Amino acid sequence: MTDGGGRAVALVGATASGKSALAHRFAVDRGDVSILCVDAMSVYRGMDIATAKATPEERREVDYRLLDLVDPSEEFTVARFQRFAREQVRDVWRNGRAALYVGGTGLYGRAVLDNLEIPGQYPDARKEIEARAEVDLAGLYDELARLDPLAASRMEPTNARRIVRALEVTLGSGRPFSSYGEGLLSYGPARVVQVGLRCELSELDERIERRFRQWMDEGLLDEVTRLASAPAPLSRSARQAVGYRELLRHVELGEDLERCVVDAVTQSRRLARRQRSWFNRDPRIVWFDDPDEASRYLEAVLNGADGFVRE
Repeated sequence: MTDGGGRAVALVGATASGKSALAHRFAVDRGDVSILCVDAMSVYRGMDIATAKATPEERREVDYRLLDLVDPSEEFTVARFQRFAREQVRDVWRNGRAALYVGGTGLYGRAVLDNLEIPGQYPDARKEIEARAEVDLAGLYDELARLDPLAASRMEPTNARRIVRALEVTLGSGRPFSSYGEGLLSYGPARVVQVGLRCELSELDERIERRFRQWMDEGLLDEVTRLASAPAPLSRSARQAVGYRELLRHVELGEDLERCVVDAVTQSRRLARRQRSWFNRDPRIVWFDDPDEASRYLEAVLNGADGFVRE
């Protein structure tokens, strides 16, 4: 290893595409690979089954990172994940190992793989701006256009979420939101090579339902019940996890269980389509339908010059 960097590659794709199984086999075969899980929900302790988190046995075989970082009662942000990921990959490299980033959470992946500069959170400013947005969104947009015309030009005057966020950062940080760069709107040179694993949508849909039914057999409902009955309530971000939010309606509101399961499968399929769309926009990803071919390409990257990443 050279100071300031080390070997890394990424494996991306939609949920249920087979990433986790491929990554685990690859890491076991190589013996010198740590898996860094790029997932917005597997950071939560106790949310194990429907996040497809590595099992205790798998964790004994492979060095897994970025799992179980916080309690589910805590809010979690992409900026916080980025800090954790930087710390963990440095530790992986210090130990002479290679990093394999694996996940389907596109925003978290871009933040880590492209080292995006992420604006901070300014809750006091945001609270006031959100209140104003309810009564005068047009006025907020005009204010944004005056303070940061470039940011305003990149969004619709009716997009409350983006307007509020841009003003929150502009007012809270004292610098224009647009000064943080185009971020997700552009794709620069690949810092970490990304290998994509995909399969036909019909097959993906079948896998998603089969997997969710299996999770139910493995005790997912009991897991959700434990989370809902914990002394500290689930955070807003944790409650949004697909699979959990649907079953919470059964646990907390008494909705029909089968209806909630069917909805969870439907929402998982929609998530998979959103993930496919996200990754398909990135021209740098090298796609494979065959897991064995993807594995050979991962090996080639780590063994070649493109596998060395600087901080």
